[in-house]
Amino acid sequence: MAASDPVSAGANGAIDQGATDAPQVAALAQYVKDLSVENPSAPQVFQWNEQPQLDVQFNIAVNKVADDVHEVVLKIDASARSASGVQFVLDLSYAGIFGLRNIPEEQLPPFLLVEGPRLLFPFARQVVAAATQDAGFPPLMLDPIDFAGIYLSQVEAAQAQGGDQPQGEPTVQ
Repeated sequence: MAASDPVSAGANGAIDQGATDAPQVAALAQYVKDLSVENPSAPQVFQWNEQPQLDVQFNIAVNKVADDVHEVVLKIDASARSASGVQFVLDLSYAGIFGLRNIPEEQLPPFLLVEGPRLLFPFARQVVAAATQDAGFPPLMLDPIDFAGIYLSQVEAAQAQGGDQPQGEPTVQ
């Protein structure tokens, strides 16, 4: 008895064309694109007793790599400063390559600016924590980010200004 794939085979066993037209999404790769950690005040910084002021900025960039293939880059800039000086500065670009097939054009921005970064964030968060710890500080554990909420607020702002959906680089602060 032959096994059949219910997704790709029709009732008579022939390949169902509808299955090949179904939307498909795949995370093909993820990687650290760029990482810089500076500890400019070492070794004096380890003698300072004041609590630093943390500043964390996020940015998302989308680059088309090929047909149906996009790179999503989650850029994280973090710094810790106090009255005595700069404790650390961290710049991370963490990227993922996503294959998107049969996705309607109007659905690409929501995926690339919401779901892509949401999938990458836990890994980028771990890189940030390890890098700050390796620089001699307690690990910087970033709070979760509501990428969908940020995207929706940018869509609303663009519509209020008579524009269209955000297409490229939302900034999260």
